[in-house]
Amino acid sequence: MSIGSRRAEDGAEWVRWRGRRLVSAGFQVDEAQRLARSDRIDLHRLLELVDRGCPPDLAARILAPLDDPTGDQKR
Repeated sequence: MSIGSRRAEDGAEWVRWRGRRLVSAGFQVDEAQRLARSDRIDLHRLLELVDRGCPPDLAARILAPLDDPTGDQKR
């Protein structure tokens, strides 16, 4: 296995792990996958908000980058 393919595999596992954590915290699967792929979202802060009682969709909106290049306002 080459170093490049190992890094890609590690990156994919990292995204899957983040997605599983978000789903277990109450996020819808599609939202969890979208957030898991983003390296601009602080997973620990997101989970902390949810742990304190913030609804998952609101927590995602609170931590959403202000300069979202996709223009996606659905959070």
